[in-house]
Amino acid sequence: MKMTKLALAVGAGLVAGLAFGTPVSAQQKITFTLNWVAGGDHAPYFYAQKMGWYKEAGVNVEFETGRGSAASAQKVGAGSSQLGLSDMAGVLLFRGKGLDLVGLMNVYANSPQGLYWLKSSGIRSAKDLAGKKIGNPAGDGARTMWPALARKIGVDPNSVTWVNIDANAKLGALKAKTIDATTSFFNLHHVFARELGGDMGFLAWKDEGVNPYGNSIIANGAWLKANKDTAAKFVKVTQKAFAECAKKPEPCVKALVEANSGLREDNEMQNWHLVSILMSDDTSRNVALGWHDDARMASDYKLVDEFLKMEKAYDIKTAYTNEFLDKNVKMPPINPPKLY
Repeated sequence: MKMTKLALAVGAGLVAGLAFGTPVSAQQKITFTLNWVAGGDHAPYFYAQKMGWYKEAGVNVEFETGRGSAASAQKVGAGSSQLGLSDMAGVLLFRGKGLDLVGLMNVYANSPQGLYWLKSSGIRSAKDLAGKKIGNPAGDGARTMWPALARKIGVDPNSVTWVNIDANAKLGALKAKTIDATTSFFNLHHVFARELGGDMGFLAWKDEGVNPYGNSIIANGAWLKANKDTAAKFVKVTQKAFAECAKKPEPCVKALVEANSGLREDNEMQNWHLVSILMSDDTSRNVALGWHDDARMASDYKLVDEFLKMEKAYDIKTAYTNEFLDKNVKMPPINPPKLY
């Protein structure tokens, strides 16, 4: 059954009786806001739910559909959700604006951001986007980080016009030429390649030196201080689920498709394969899956401050914690093909 709110209530459906910020009982519902609608990159959550792992850990969690990384970060920062999934570079920027956000587990060790356009439109490279229209949702994390990429490639960040469109309308709008370019995560690269063929123009942001950590599981800082035990349980289960799905994705993708009508197993398998590429780096393979490296985080903070300007400086080590991660759980080795 299709739902706008993915009510994956794990555990008994008991009434949450404690106010936000107070210690959470095993029966209290906590809300985890996704970065977008369910897709291959969310398979581990659905797999953990199907296997009953959250319930066994004593966590009653509701997964909620998001409207972009920026939107999910703002919702968690405001305390409307206790946990969420959001682009970490945007999280660092929002912390500088005063939002109380803390990263708990990294999902994308590599930036998933990409730009897409039609070669037939005369755009030869991303440098030609000056004066053009880029379409994506208003809450998309790519808008937050665009000034960093624009300056890297030598384009005035204010020289483009942003057009508000739904994520599912990106390809249609691009093909209809109502927009000149769009942004998308790399785990959907296969969809763009299939639909646009040889006319597809593409730039991976990481190839231009804009490669901050991507999606991370984040928590509201005030909630986290009062509910470390619950946060630890959620992270432990989720880290385990991502590791299992990296080793054997088929059951995970099947669980995702079973829980969400309209998804195709073959398509989401391709999605997950690209996700596994984004998850893999030296730290995730050798230290722990989901680990935020101190030097990398310091570099990301510097990148965000240099190109987007922090409104208020802060100690980067207050923006994340690795304390809930199990160092015995590591990203398995993969052999990704070159896709572009």
